[in-house]
Amino acid sequence: QRRVHGDSVAPTYPSQCSALRKNGHVMLKGFPCKIVEMSSKTGKHGHAKVHMVGLDIFTGKKYEDICPSTHNMDVPRVKRKDFQCISLEDDGYLTLMTDQGDTRNDVQVKDPKLWEEVKAKFEKNEDFMVTTLSACGEESCIAVKNVNTGAR
Repeated sequence: QRRVHGDSVAPTYPSQCSALRKNGHVMLKGFPCKIVEMSSKTGKHGHAKVHMVGLDIFTGKKYEDICPSTHNMDVPRVKRKDFQCISLEDDGYLTLMTDQGDTRNDVQVKDPKLWEEVKAKFEKNEDFMVTTLSACGEESCIAVKNVNTGAR
């Protein structure tokens, strides 16, 4: 299980709870999540409390939290990048090429359905790109799309 605390401080920034929005990102229970539901209600002493439901951006697991609207919450710095896939290993790791022509082989496809899609495209010799999300020192492949070769 990945948790973020202690010396391995995640690349996050503080944001007031009331400034967070649905479809934005927030750290819930130490995990980088996409906010799927938000509601606010008045607490016992008249202060607004915000109830948030988020899905872990890597596993899809659901997390919830309640926070006073004036408090700060950590927001993960989420980066989204596209790479061309040039080979794959049986363990789900991909060899990817960056726009600069460098290769890297440290990104894994964790979703079984997505892995089947990647394998099928690779076996058909299709040119395709993969989209990765990175946050809190973790990176994973989250989508696949065909490359428009333009030669038609």
